[in-house]
Amino acid sequence: MRLLALPVTLIVIAVLVYLLVTLTRAGKPAARREAAGSPRWEAGTVMENGWTMIVVRKVAPGPNGPLELTRQTVRSIRDDDPDWDERYREGMLEARNRVSTLEIESG
Repeated sequence: MRLLALPVTLIVIAVLVYLLVTLTRAGKPAARREAAGSPRWEAGTVMENGWTMIVVRKVAPGPNGPLELTRQTVRSIRDDDPDWDERYREGMLEARNRVSTLEIESG
């Protein structure tokens, strides 16, 4: 019986070490970690100084939240423009189309 105790103990220790290493690697498979860390394109709106700017930006996850890598302004609309709603909808449509194109090109 003592002859079996040593191999069983070594197997248990190996399993515990494996579990410890797996837990310290954030518990995510490598493919998921890479996908979460890869940059993506998104459409957005920035409002400042009486202007609404529709932008497309490339963002990547950072340690303190999303990190903007680059930005393209699709359209700028004055806040007091009487056709603001229509121009905003058109600008967002254009921005979403640009996001689709940029995602295809960078993929």
